[in-house]
Amino acid sequence: MNRRTFFSALAAPPAISLLRGAGAEAAVPGSDRDYFRELGVRPFINAAGTYTAMTASLMPSEVMEAITYASKRYVMLDELHDRVGERIAMLVRAEAAMVTAGAASALTLGTAAVLTGTDRQKINALPDLTGMKSEVIIQKAHRFGYERAIRNCGVRLVEVETRDDLERAVSDKTAMMIFYNNNNKEGQIRDEEFVQLGRKHSIPTMNDAAADVPPVDNLWKYTAMGFDLVAFSGGKGIRGPQSAGLLLGTKPLIAAARQNGSPNGNAIGRGMKVNKEEMVGMLAALELFVGKDHVREGREYDRRAEEIRKSASAVPGVKAEIFVPEVANHVPHVRVTWDSASSGMKPAAVVRALQDGEPSIAIRSEGDALVVGVWMMQPGEEKIVARRLRQELEKKAS
Repeated sequence: MNRRTFFSALAAPPAISLLRGAGAEAAVPGSDRDYFRELGVRPFINAAGTYTAMTASLMPSEVMEAITYASKRYVMLDELHDRVGERIAMLVRAEAAMVTAGAASALTLGTAAVLTGTDRQKINALPDLTGMKSEVIIQKAHRFGYERAIRNCGVRLVEVETRDDLERAVSDKTAMMIFYNNNNKEGQIRDEEFVQLGRKHSIPTMNDAAADVPPVDNLWKYTAMGFDLVAFSGGKGIRGPQSAGLLLGTKPLIAAARQNGSPNGNAIGRGMKVNKEEMVGMLAALELFVGKDHVREGREYDRRAEEIRKSASAVPGVKAEIFVPEVANHVPHVRVTWDSASSGMKPAAVVRALQDGEPSIAIRSEGDALVVGVWMMQPGEEKIVARRLRQELEKKAS
C-alpha cells in the first residue's frame, strides 16, 4: 500500500470499521475523533522545546480559528500573498515580507532571489548558475546544519574567519553573505560589522534567525540593523503553523523570492507551497505574538522553571539550575546534573524513562546534563514534569 492509497483507505468507512475492531473509538460524525489513538501514535508532554521532530509548538485557538476560516473560502493565492505580506511587513517594521514554507524555505528563496532577481530565464535555470554569481560567503564558526537550504540553489559556500579573510574572499562570483544569528558571538565578525562589510562591497546579506524570538524585538532588530534578508521560523516561539516561516527584507528581494516560489511553475521553490490556511494562520499568530504581554509570560516561564528546579534539586546529589540561552530559545530552561560516574545513572536513561512512562514526557540531554524546557508545556504540566522527574532521579539514584 503506497502513501496515497493508505490515506484514502484511512478516510473511507471500511477503514473506520477496521480501526474500531482494533480498539479505537468509533468515528461518529460531529464527535471528537482521536486520530492519534487510531493510528497508534503516542502524544507527550513537551518539556524539551520547539524542535521540529517534536512538532515544535501548539497553535493558539485564535490561529486555528483563522485557519478554519481560510479553509472554507477560495481566494487568488497571489493576491492573498500580497496582502498578508503587506500586513506582516507593517507588524514587524520591515520594508517587505512573505510567508514561506518554514525557515529553511526562506533561506532557499532568499538565496534564489539574490541570484536571479525577477529574471524569468534565470529563475527557470536554477540550480544551473551559468551566467550567474555562484559563491556565498560564510564564517567558519557559522557553518550550520541547515545550509543545505542555501546550497540547493547551486552555490558554493566560501569559508572565512576574519574581516581580512572576508574582504579577500569577495570576488565577481560573490552573490551573498550568510550570517547564522545563533553563532553571533562565536564568529570573529559580529552582526553589525557583517552588515557594514556587505554594504561596503555591495553584497546582499541574509541572517538566519530561525529560532530567535523571543524577544519580540528581534523581529525588527536585524532588518533595522541593515540585513537585506532575515529568516524566521513560524511554528516555534511565534506559535504559528509549524510548516510556515517568514522571510523579511527589501522590496526588490522579496519580490524576487516570490517569483522563485509557489505558485509559480518551473521555479526552485515550486514544491515549497504555502496555502491560504498557513498564510492567514501565520498572520494571526504574528498579531498575537507582537501584541501579547511578554513580561507577564516571562514571569510564568520563571515560575515553571523554579518549580522543576526545586523538585529536582531535592534529590540528594542532584544539582539543578535555571539558565536562559543567550540567543536561540531565549527563555528559562532547567539544567540538571549529578555525578553520573559514581552513581551509574546516565542522563540518556532518564530521558528514556520519562518518554516511556505515563504520561510520556519529552526532555533532552546535553552531555552529562538533562535540560528541561518549560515554554512549550500546557498550563499545569510543569507539576507533572517536576514530580515525574524527581521520581526517576530518585529511582535511578537508589
